[in-house]
Amino acid sequence: MNKLTVENLALKGKRVLMRVDFNVPLEEGKVANDKRIRAALPTIRYIVENGGKLILMSHLGRPKGNRVPEMSLRPCVAVLSELLGQSVHFEQDCIGGDVESAVAGLDEGQVLLLENLRYYKNETDNDTEFAQQLAGLGDVYVNDAFGTAHRAHASTEGVTRFIDQCASGYLMMKELEYLGRVMESPERPFVAILGGAKISGKIDVISNLLPRVDRVIIGGGMCYTFFKSQGLEIGDSLLEEDRIETATSLLTESKDKILLPVDCVVTDQLDFDGRKVGDLKEVAVDAIPAGWEGVDIGSRTIEQFRAILVDAKTVVWNGPMGVFEINETTSGTFAVANILAEITARGATTVIGGGDSAAAVNLAGVADKVSHVSTGGGASLEFMEGKVLPGVAALTDRPVGG
Repeated sequence: MNKLTVENLALKGKRVLMRVDFNVPLEEGKVANDKRIRAALPTIRYIVENGGKLILMSHLGRPKGNRVPEMSLRPCVAVLSELLGQSVHFEQDCIGGDVESAVAGLDEGQVLLLENLRYYKNETDNDTEFAQQLAGLGDVYVNDAFGTAHRAHASTEGVTRFIDQCASGYLMMKELEYLGRVMESPERPFVAILGGAKISGKIDVISNLLPRVDRVIIGGGMCYTFFKSQGLEIGDSLLEEDRIETATSLLTESKDKILLPVDCVVTDQLDFDGRKVGDLKEVAVDAIPAGWEGVDIGSRTIEQFRAILVDAKTVVWNGPMGVFEINETTSGTFAVANILAEITARGATTVIGGGDSAAAVNLAGVADKVSHVSTGGGASLEFMEGKVLPGVAALTDRPVGG
């Protein structure tokens, strides 16, 4: 990566403005899952140990420019204080006189967390004046929030225009290293697994991956649009009617690189919100009954996918194989997760592309048995689409030979 990293910065005595991703789930006013806070710890500790005066900023939820108490970052303070073993200060705003005074009062090695950036609509609007106010709080800038790198917001892109040295943190570096390696110089065979509900959200990914990979495995709700494009009956399964032609084109373009399920699990009733399904049965993909809906890949498909994956040296996975949120229909997704854990143990590089796939490997209990679980669903997806991430592009280029 040809961008400055936190290790390139002189930190001692400097005000270090750092964008983190503390968009954590809250329950009854407490952090329900601290994984994203822990993910930022290596960079936070490095700055603290090297004498930086650390100012952390993040968003939480979508308050849409309103001060929503239930979306305050205050609950993160107790968690971060405990993880760091030192008191973390908190300010009830992210700009203004009180914040500036709090920053001025920081000693070397101290940490201040600012309130939710998205209490201001100016953040998502990438407002220049708002970005300049944020930038005024720091001497140097560090971005360790890969999960927001695909957004050109004030705290990820705008702020970099007003600070001379803008660097990536360790988490950002790790994300770009893994994703960059699998996209640019993968060890082969290179297999992509794509799932999730809709083909429309993955068209650009498939198109960008097809010339790079050896096989593309497709599961999840999106596979039924492919089946429909082949003239198959899909019952009440998820269908994007306006993408049938696209599916046909992708199958033609793929020259047999795309591998679709051969059987699936169907149900006569699906209540997603209530996390319930009706009767379930396994059928061939050309035998889906009218009125029934596909909710998972079948056992023969799992074995078919396994046969491809066992020899893979590089695998990237984005999107579940079925409705993994319901216990009865987790088999396909969990099977893929476990296969990836197996091949990782044998030396393969396995990268999980964030979002639902990250949740799935956690539920399957194998998150620590794959090479890398991305912290950014949307960012990893856009990276795999071949798009430039504004939050990365905005960082300072490393000097030639530096």
